[in-house]
Amino acid sequence: MRIFVVGATGYIGKFVVRELVSRGYDVVSFARERSGVDASTTAEETRQQLMGSEVRFGDVCSLPSLMKDGIRGEGFDVVVSCLTSRNGGVRDSWDIDYQATRNSLDAGLSAGIRQFVLLSAICVQKPMLEFQRAKLKLEKELIGSGVTYSIVRPTAFFKSIAGQVEAVRNGKPYMMFGDGRLTACKPISEGDLARFMADCIEDPSKQNAILPIGGPGKALTNLDQANMLFELLGLEPKLKKVPIQIFDIIIPVLAFLSKLFPKFVEKAEFARIGKYYCSESMLVLNPETGMYDADATPSYGTETLQDFYRRILKDGLAGQELGAHSMF
Repeated sequence: MRIFVVGATGYIGKFVVRELVSRGYDVVSFARERSGVDASTTAEETRQQLMGSEVRFGDVCSLPSLMKDGIRGEGFDVVVSCLTSRNGGVRDSWDIDYQATRNSLDAGLSAGIRQFVLLSAICVQKPMLEFQRAKLKLEKELIGSGVTYSIVRPTAFFKSIAGQVEAVRNGKPYMMFGDGRLTACKPISEGDLARFMADCIEDPSKQNAILPIGGPGKALTNLDQANMLFELLGLEPKLKKVPIQIFDIIIPVLAFLSKLFPKFVEKAEFARIGKYYCSESMLVLNPETGMYDADATPSYGTETLQDFYRRILKDGLAGQELGAHSMF
């Protein structure tokens, strides 16, 4: 079985490629010649990271490049897309979450694929942001394409809640909005998520389905995460609580400025993203009650957030660079 992977150099993409290779698939990884945070990864480093797959370079935003440099007139069975916009901005979202992913679907269909596995996000259940609308548009078109699909909607990644580890280790307070109980999630490791996505290829129960997925254990609030980190460090909790209402001041100001100055359009969207993640849980949303439901959020895998914290406290944050996703 031949599998074409786009978004292969992303945080999850690298683990998906390694998982597929370990299962014996014939994997072609499509990537930019310079990738990673701030485009700091060279082509040779990319080949090392994606060892076991054939790495081809080109531009996923260009359908002609996908066809010429990626597909090369060959046949494939499956496309796995781990594409996601780097910062969730308006333009980036429509360029990557929608158009580049749509290009990958079209390229795959031309190569005869019978299946498409899409990495989406659980937060599209309550779309208030451009990247969510872009992802939903792509999801709808994928479902209507006639190809067998698996739409994977994970909860929070470990790295998305790792941004304060070093600050806390160095004696700074853990920053949270409100009382730290406004939101909850079932964070999932990159390795567990990669295994789940690979399972979609051969597990009929995961095909032609939208699949919300979280990691093992109970849902954790921001306060739970903070207390866990302080306990592992052997420190007394030191918390800095920020009123979430601060966004209600920032967002209208930026939205007004965006009407006068185009450069503020993206800044206003980033502020909306900040408020969203500080006020909405990354759990399954019950459409009848409008409430997030931890019990209805499936769990998968073996690595817990506590395991992850222990590992990075010992070995450091290498490979967990947040780049544009860093809030604090």
